[in-house]
Amino acid sequence: MTRATLHALLSHWWRSPLQLFTLLAGLALATALWSGVQAVNAEARASYSAAATTLGEGRYDRLLRRDGQPIDLETYVALRRAGWLVSPVITGRLNNVRIVGVEPLTAPGSMGALEMADGADVERFLAGQGQMFASADVADRLPAFEVIISQNAAPNTAVTDIGIAQQILGRPGEIDSVVIAPNQPASQPDLSQIAPDLIRQQAQASTNVAQLTDSFHLNLTAFGLLSFAVGIFIVNGAIGLAFEQRRPVVRTLRALGVPLRRLVLLMAAELMFFAFIAGAIGVVLGYAIAALLLPDVAATLRGLYGADVSGTLQLRPSWWLSGLAIALGGTVVAAAGALWKLTRMPLLAGAQQRALAMAAGRRAWAQALGAGVLLAIYAILSVTAEGLIAGFTLLACLLVGAALALPFVLDRVLALASRGAKSVTAQWFWADTRQQLPGLSLALMALLLAMAANVGVSTMVSSFRTTFTGFLEQRLTSELYINTADPAQADAFVAYATPRVDAVLPIMFTQITIADQPTEIYGTRDHATYRDNWKMLEGADGHWDTTFAGDTIIINEQLARRAGLSIGDPVAVQGRQMPVAGIYGDYGNPIGQAIIGEHLFETLYPSITPDRFGLRIDPAKAPDFVAALTRDTDVSAAQVINQAGIKALSLEVFERTFTVTTALNILTLAVAGFAILMSLLTLAAMRVPQLAPAWAMGMTRSQLGRLELLRAVLLAMLTAVFALPLGLALAWALLSVVNVAAFGWKLPMYLFPLDYARLGVFALLAAALAALWPARRLARTPPADLLKVFSNER
Repeated sequence: MTRATLHALLSHWWRSPLQLFTLLAGLALATALWSGVQAVNAEARASYSAAATTLGEGRYDRLLRRDGQPIDLETYVALRRAGWLVSPVITGRLNNVRIVGVEPLTAPGSMGALEMADGADVERFLAGQGQMFASADVADRLPAFEVIISQNAAPNTAVTDIGIAQQILGRPGEIDSVVIAPNQPASQPDLSQIAPDLIRQQAQASTNVAQLTDSFHLNLTAFGLLSFAVGIFIVNGAIGLAFEQRRPVVRTLRALGVPLRRLVLLMAAELMFFAFIAGAIGVVLGYAIAALLLPDVAATLRGLYGADVSGTLQLRPSWWLSGLAIALGGTVVAAAGALWKLTRMPLLAGAQQRALAMAAGRRAWAQALGAGVLLAIYAILSVTAEGLIAGFTLLACLLVGAALALPFVLDRVLALASRGAKSVTAQWFWADTRQQLPGLSLALMALLLAMAANVGVSTMVSSFRTTFTGFLEQRLTSELYINTADPAQADAFVAYATPRVDAVLPIMFTQITIADQPTEIYGTRDHATYRDNWKMLEGADGHWDTTFAGDTIIINEQLARRAGLSIGDPVAVQGRQMPVAGIYGDYGNPIGQAIIGEHLFETLYPSITPDRFGLRIDPAKAPDFVAALTRDTDVSAAQVINQAGIKALSLEVFERTFTVTTALNILTLAVAGFAILMSLLTLAAMRVPQLAPAWAMGMTRSQLGRLELLRAVLLAMLTAVFALPLGLALAWALLSVVNVAAFGWKLPMYLFPLDYARLGVFALLAAALAALWPARRLARTPPADLLKVFSNER
């Protein structure tokens, strides 16, 4: 009996290959987008893990100089002789590769220890004879060195003996930091007695790239879930329609004695089999999507956070197993309603094929009530939400609530239009559209979410672009920027340039900790460039005057938010208490930043001399000045950067940053269009009983086809109108809640009507193209098929 029952159930899919394709394609696309995002995240996190192993980032306490300068060798030797179990580390860049110098015999744990590949000579490495360990792509960029390929190497990183690294980087005797082993002797001299200029940085306070980029990966995961939800709408629609069409078969099988429990289990097993196949296809497609997105993700993480991510993709079990699991889980969710209705169906139910389009009023009102509850939660969270989890909960309530409310809103709009119809044809059209609405509701929900995501993300990106461009115009005011090679060249350059330009503005900074937050502190010269161009989000009276005088400090928004600082609050810098006089916007910077006067900076950090300078000069005279500078001094043209070049580079990083989200938006909208197409194609075969009476009363088949096309475009247009305020609410949540929690700054929100109009046109075109084929099929329905409607009981 089981075999015959299963054969009867599967026969439906053989007779309806389009529905089977809809089910498999919808689930495969949903899984592909999810698994692609997870593959990118897994690769990035694997890179972070490898980097953490190499440098021990976030795992061990470190000793650093208070002024941010390198530690001298004598200090390290003094620590070792005093019984401190420490290990030196130096880092730098060569050919765009991070060079890490370690002392493997003293490094704690596995720090710096790489899996030895074939051909590795441990003795040569320990003897400091120039061996490096790195990945294959890094080895190609270091042809002058002996690089041993290691599978465990961090991306874009080469590890070597610290002595070799010091030679390569041109920093003999220097150490960037000293790593403290976890297990120290029971008694040892206090740090202040041996090296009073060093401070101990706790492991959890050190820069942890994985934590810093969590917000970015959480955003990607959210987009993956949104895309998966859109695909699940397709699957839910396909399963629901198939269940309705198989009601007579189910009734017959139960009447023949098939137990209800066995029937439910067989239908569930059937769907799980399809889910596994679709999930496997989705994982393969997800791998392809991830391979396309990974280079841009790597560029984004490197540009925004300075995090190196491998540019090659590996087939990691963590993401492909999650892809299969979510495919199976999504199918369970999509099929739960249909299977539950099957268990509640009376034995002889299904003798009349019910109109799929008319949803039960009680269920529609329950769905509307649920939407109202979720939107109410969104309203509460919009006032109280703080942090990423609350921010994404707010987004979930907004999107799910709006999607659940869409069918009810559209039904009310169509009912209002029906009451205003005058002709018989118009009344039939509006009534028939309401009847088709439940069958299309899932596809329209998918379109709503896709359009809202496009509106929200495009508003966020465009607002960021507008703000960021204005920010660059304000901040990059110097016409030329010069990078000098050493203090001697810097002094010679200043002497040469001072009488020939309007102003020479030194750029000097160091890394410190303010209010337990890593902070870059800058010493700034008193000049109108800063007074006239730097805009404050908040500022005390005369904030520039008091800061240049050395009495106050100005901080960026990130530091203010993370440390809970406001105007007037005191902060400690090198033991000196200074009140905050201003807070400025600093878009694109992941860490805190502070500004003090030039003279105070020189007092607090006398060992730091500027090697970068901004020049104020008449733009028309800049080319002649650069030519004379490179001719009369040893400053090369490569050391001179014009303002336009920096802006172009910054904007290029910005554009690549949002390539991933733009691609996911396009994919989501494409999936929504596919959902409409599949829903219309599936419903087309079931529309004949509704269209035959209209045809018999005088409407031509071509008129019916045009009305079907008009119906799809009309519903898409109403959905687009509903999607616009939803997308704007989404953009507000992203800018005011999620962005603040993720990056530490709040962006102003701008509106872009032309972009919204363009998106609406695209959505209508997608709906029209999706409806064109089903409408054409209906318009070409043979008259014999229409006449058969009247010969059968319907």
